[in-house]
Amino acid sequence: MHKRTLFLAILFFVCVFSASASAWPPGDTTARDSSIEKIAGFIKKISFGGVFQARYTGSLVRDVDVNGMHQPNAEEVVRNSFSIKRARLQAKAQVSDRFTAAVLINLAEFSGDTKGKVLENAYISYRWNDAVNFTVGQFRPSFGLEDLYPVDIIQSMDFSNQYAAFGSNGWQSFQIGVSMFGSFNQDSKIPMKYAVSVVNGNNRNQPSDNDNGKLGTARLEFGEMNKLSLGLNGGFGAVKRQHVYALGVDVSGVIPLAPKWDLQLQSEYKQGNNHQLYYALPDSIRGGEGVGRYIMDGIYVLPNLRYKISYHKLTSIEFSMRYEYFDENKKHNGAIRQSYIPMISLAFLKDYGGRIQLGMQIDQYNKDIPGTKTHNSNLLIVQVQCRF
Repeated sequence: MHKRTLFLAILFFVCVFSASASAWPPGDTTARDSSIEKIAGFIKKISFGGVFQARYTGSLVRDVDVNGMHQPNAEEVVRNSFSIKRARLQAKAQVSDRFTAAVLINLAEFSGDTKGKVLENAYISYRWNDAVNFTVGQFRPSFGLEDLYPVDIIQSMDFSNQYAAFGSNGWQSFQIGVSMFGSFNQDSKIPMKYAVSVVNGNNRNQPSDNDNGKLGTARLEFGEMNKLSLGLNGGFGAVKRQHVYALGVDVSGVIPLAPKWDLQLQSEYKQGNNHQLYYALPDSIRGGEGVGRYIMDGIYVLPNLRYKISYHKLTSIEFSMRYEYFDENKKHNGAIRQSYIPMISLAFLKDYGGRIQLGMQIDQYNKDIPGTKTHNSNLLIVQVQCRF
């Protein structure tokens, strides 16, 4: 009985296969070849990429560890360590001439608590034309210069302190929502780009929003970043039924100094409500004040002097010095942080395909808080990077 059933099943699949094969007209392979070309074209439009960053960090302050945390017991402080900063993998599929899907993960985050981590980008984009595009999923909403660059091509050791703070408050970094963006006047002297986003605002890898409020952001950019550009950013929304806002302005450009020398300049100012800090405080400390009284603001300046070279695989030698001022609680005598990050970088291959960075992260606070990262520190960092 089982043998008969198996025989009938095999016969059924043979008949189905034969029928589907005979659907193509005899001697006419045009449609069949076209189908094969579509499948092959789809496969060719799937791209994979990634970046690996490994670093050595040494603390030059006796009671501060490699993470910038003050440790009261100096004898147990880990003052130097090798670590994997990022191990990112990205897959992007051009599903059609209009649809694109992308996924980006950071495997280095498996080394610690993975809650709200690992998955970074996960979105679908639809292109109508140059002026109208949509993205839905988890992505970085455009709200400043640093949202326009992946971390592996920035001219410093890492993103700024203001980027981290505005990211934790839902304005920047990886968020879940929808965005509309595009560009105009690309052939004119002053091209323009825009981006409008609406996100949950409670950061990445969350099952849903944590309240009924949403954060809306908008960005207008005039000019070209490889020449001179001006960006205007604004945001408004609600967090736990209280209104919050954020705003910013940024300038970037490149000044040619000689055939092989140029100076890249970036500067950015931002201000907004620090609702993450506000809701983390007990009611007794808030004193009945609303979130509108909790303001953070900051500015950074990042000049990068680049010498273009063609020596084997070495493409450039760069010298940068980022200065940043950031106040997490402007109206309540909060901790003011000033950071100095000098760096020398050797770039190999195209678009920082290989990179060796040597730098320092010098943080100075107006007041030290023992047992926390709000403490003066001085870190020496050597980082090696490979992009593919």
